[in-house]
Amino acid sequence: RGLIKVRAKAKIEQEYRGGENIIITEVPYQVNKARLIEKIAELVRGKKIEGISEIRDESDRDGIRVVLDLKRGEMAEVVLNNLYKHTQMESTFGIIMLAIVSGQPQVLPLKKILSHFLQHRRDVVIRRTKFELRKAEERAHILEGLKVALDHLDAIIALIRKSKTPDEAKHGLMNNYPLSEIQAQAILDMKLQRLTGLEREKIINEYTETLKEIERLNAILRSDALVSKIVKDELNEIKTQYADERRTEIAVGLKEITIEDLITEEDMVITISHQGYIKRNPLSAYRSQRRGGKGLIGMETKEEDFVEQLFIGSTHDYMLFFSNLGRLYWLKTYQIPEAGRAAKGKALINLLQLSEGERIATALPVRDFKEGFLVMFTKNGTVKKTALEEYSNPRGKGIISVTIEEGDELIAVKKTDGKSDLIIGTKNGLSIRFNEEDVREMGRTAKGVRGIRIVKGDEVVSAEVAEERTALLTVTERGLGKRTKIEDYRVQGRGGKGVISIKVIEKGGKAVGLMQVRDEDEIVMITNSGKLIRTTADNISLHGRNTQGVKLMDVDAEDKIVSISKVVEKD
Repeated sequence: RGLIKVRAKAKIEQEYRGGENIIITEVPYQVNKARLIEKIAELVRGKKIEGISEIRDESDRDGIRVVLDLKRGEMAEVVLNNLYKHTQMESTFGIIMLAIVSGQPQVLPLKKILSHFLQHRRDVVIRRTKFELRKAEERAHILEGLKVALDHLDAIIALIRKSKTPDEAKHGLMNNYPLSEIQAQAILDMKLQRLTGLEREKIINEYTETLKEIERLNAILRSDALVSKIVKDELNEIKTQYADERRTEIAVGLKEITIEDLITEEDMVITISHQGYIKRNPLSAYRSQRRGGKGLIGMETKEEDFVEQLFIGSTHDYMLFFSNLGRLYWLKTYQIPEAGRAAKGKALINLLQLSEGERIATALPVRDFKEGFLVMFTKNGTVKKTALEEYSNPRGKGIISVTIEEGDELIAVKKTDGKSDLIIGTKNGLSIRFNEEDVREMGRTAKGVRGIRIVKGDEVVSAEVAEERTALLTVTERGLGKRTKIEDYRVQGRGGKGVISIKVIEKGGKAVGLMQVRDEDEIVMITNSGKLIRTTADNISLHGRNTQGVKLMDVDAEDKIVSISKVVEKD
């Protein structure tokens, strides 16, 4: 009992202009090609399937060829999966393998069906052999009688001539010779031409061959191996005579189409506002700008709301959401509602089951959970390292990612290899660099250990995993910032006060964040009014640690920068 999926045969062809086409060369059983084309056109008009610019039927006497021209930039695999999902290009047939076994109906798996079929073929061979054996034995019996007649030919002819009726002749033969009634009747039915010497030899030869056939048939009935060999030989003979190329290709392990297969993979900008509204829109919607520009509107917000966080992730990534209370939730990026650049998005509370007073502190795009660690950083300077796989099965109400003490909250989460240097930055412009091997691996619900010593009035604002040949970008609320070479930050022991990362002055405001960049990286900065600017790292000057930096963004008097992020190129 089960299902069989039947799919149209389709392929993706590269167009000479650089685009792609989908070519349909076969349609499923009982599917009308013309109606299929009409259905595709209807779905395209209704925008249920997007990405198809033209449909052409180029079928001729040589076969089916339906061409679907795709719009430039569309992913052919996604369009094809949508066609399988929403049209008769994929059909499903239900199967019940019902058979009569020993007089009773039974639903059988394929292996048992084949086993019963082979047993049936064995029964056929055995019954046929018994039938042929009986016929051969009957023929041998008659031939034995004919041999007796040929051995006493003259006397038998005289007996028959003297008999007045056929019955008298039959009984005479039976009384005078060792003959059965069947043999006597066969002698009486024999034509005179069989009395010649040539016919005598034929009868003897036939008798000899019949005895050999009887022995062969008995050997078959005595041997299971011979019966199996006959079954195999007969099946091979049928295969040789009637087998031809399958018209329907059997594909083993055909993957079930999921909603993810219907969604194009592309990089998205995910924004979360202070009041907990989230949305995504394509990264391509934001153009690159020079430093000092006014920025684009990244979200239309109310006066009391502002964009607080920005992340970059693929539509196929898992988005792990870590709350300020140390709980973990997750969504696929495509489950986050897409909205225009100026739209406010959807309240996270409608997507995640957050408790009262809980808000999302940070998010992290993840492909899989097999390798690596998550290192968590809290506002009061605590750090905790846990294997990533321990977070692979969050429940609807979330799971504990780290135990948060009263007065503290989760600030940042980073994925690491377990051997990297970690850098923590604070609001007062301090930072510390230490190796994560100084932090022992802990369980999912552990509290963690001290990463940096925080003085009164200061708090952690960001954290990074150090890489070679990079610089640390530090940005303040009023738009000042600078890059400093990573080697200027020496490795210290975990738990110290750290060193100056940027000189915090009144006109620059407090530090918003510290982020590791390369020259070619693109940086996104966003203000609490929703303005967003995108620039490359090499537009930002390199300065020493103990400096205030230069103006990166022109921030209005009542506005301030609340978040910085790096555009990450996906593999």
